Amino acid sequence: MRLVEEFEAGLAAPICITWELTYACNLACVHCLSSSGRRDPRELTTAEAKAVISELERMQVFYVNVGGGEPTVRRDFWELLDHAAAHNVGVKFSTNGSRIDAAAAARLAASDYVDVQVSIDGATAAVNDAVRGPGSFDTALGALERLAAAGFERPKISVVVTRQNAGQLDAFKAIADRYGAQLRITRLRPSGRGADVWDDLHPTAEQQRSLYMWLLEHGEEVLTGDSFFHLSAYGEALPGLNLCGAGRVVCLIDPVGDVYACPFAIHQEFLAGNVREPRGFEGVWRDSELFARLRAPRSGGACESCGHYDACRGGCMAAKFFTGLPLDGPDPECALGHGERLLAARGAEVAIPAPAVDHSRVRPPARPPAKVCDENPLADFLARA
Repeated sequence: MRLVEEFEAGLAAPICITWELTYACNLACVHCLSSSGRRDPRELTTAEAKAVISELERMQVFYVNVGGGEPTVRRDFWELLDHAAAHNVGVKFSTNGSRIDAAAAARLAASDYVDVQVSIDGATAAVNDAVRGPGSFDTALGALERLAAAGFERPKISVVVTRQNAGQLDAFKAIADRYGAQLRITRLRPSGRGADVWDDLHPTAEQQRSLYMWLLEHGEEVLTGDSFFHLSAYGEALPGLNLCGAGRVVCLIDPVGDVYACPFAIHQEFLAGNVREPRGFEGVWRDSELFARLRAPRSGGACESCGHYDACRGGCMAAKFFTGLPLDGPDPECALGHGERLLAARGAEVAIPAPAVDHSRVRPPARPPAKVCDENPLADFLARA
């Protein structure tokens, strides 16, 4: 059996888990996949979170991607981080950098079980702050400076590729090199608040092709989290698994303990269970009817007749779902343009699924700027906040 086929059939434990610790966040990024902002009062307690960590240790989960919201705003964040390290569970957490002061940087540098990703979505303040909010670029760079000064080795700079920053990849790499960091670029999904801005922010077909060529050139030195396997239809496969691992090798635990098949598909359609159930997380992973369906052999639908199907595997499930395309059809950003044509032909009667939760403090504007030089897309509601 090929490795891809083995992964498609599901593993006894996920390779990694994305765990959103809280929906609370001090930023209001227009593309936030979890629509974060306000804390949910039902979020897991410290004791419940520690119990999940113990389960992950027993299951021998490789590592946990901790996010939010902004995970560092949880009062027990450092306690949970220490608990994970004591139980041999590696943690990679994503942060906007606002809570990474000199003391926090030194504490992180002293741990062998923690990796840090600082989120930046523009290689300049103008591009970044239009998406993540005023001052967020300088805040992120300040966190990277303090991590470097503390001796933290190889933090990550995490970039969501958009129409505005797709031409800045070399500049992002230069920023990473400046701070001794590794660049990680991921795909913009139409999830959470990202659904409101995807039409205007997702890269053009020309930018997608340029991105693909850039990734081939930089190979293993740049991480992607398997975000761009749909672009493998251009020719040579990109490094990584090149498949949708939802419910097979990855899943999401949200702040209230709900387990979803995919970090980018927070919707009732992809809800597998809750860690508060008597069966716990392990029981959800092992016995969920949803996960069983995802792991079963299935047809590639219309894509299966395409000569590039083995390379792209039909693309991203979440991207299709939240743009109203069939799950057995092409990715909306299909390299051959099949998804773009389906989107253009999509009738008004097609219902676009809405995200399951919205913890936004304020609603984002209906449309971000069409060009980098246009006004800040946050300006409209920042003025009203």
